[in-house]
Amino acid sequence: MTLGHSLTLSGAALIALPSGGLFWPDEGLLCVSDLHLGRSERMARRAGALLPPYDSAATLARLDADIEAVRPARVICLGDSFDDLAAAEAMDEADRLWLLRLMAGRDWLWIEGNHDPGPIDIGGAHLESLRVGPLSFRHIAEPDGGAEVSGHFHPKARIAGLSRPCFVTDGSRLVLPAYGSYTGGLDCTTPALRDLFGKGARVILTGPRPIVAPLDQISPRSSSLSR
Repeated sequence: MTLGHSLTLSGAALIALPSGGLFWPDEGLLCVSDLHLGRSERMARRAGALLPPYDSAATLARLDADIEAVRPARVICLGDSFDDLAAAEAMDEADRLWLLRLMAGRDWLWIEGNHDPGPIDIGGAHLESLRVGPLSFRHIAEPDGGAEVSGHFHPKARIAGLSRPCFVTDGSRLVLPAYGSYTGGLDCTTPALRDLFGKGARVILTGPRPIVAPLDQISPRSSSLSR
């Protein structure tokens, strides 16, 4: 069974999953970024915007399906896992129990993000960054970084009329799409994101059929990031 699109990052053989998750088979490692659990609650509380309150359940269902498919021994949540501290505290009890069930029996690592509430009473380890083999995992890419997996930018791209969240990589650096629902996205040609990558960079659209294209061939479009 083909799980997704295979790629190599600094010698590590990885799979970009249709969901926006990243699987590293040799390490039994699943990495997801920018879950933004509790986003609809935070939007209602801060801005008065009433979004359907199902984003956390939709995100957890996606994560549940990926865990069932790849059976990871380790899960890395690459920052901005909760929309803010209050959203974490207000998490629906059913969603909290669902998350705890997914965490059970696995090495679960929360990487710090700019939205993250810091350590919370839900288990797992909290780290600023993590190195596994040749790769470093952090929330925001470092300008001079290499062999690095990060998130934060919520990259998206339009290819052949399809606009979707996407992975962006040049073989040395990889930026993951936002995994959570209602997260918005930043056009992958925006300089703050585009300038992180060297020659040969490409994008990989999420979705049931991986679509890959050179980053330099993506036409600039207006961004719609909302974080």
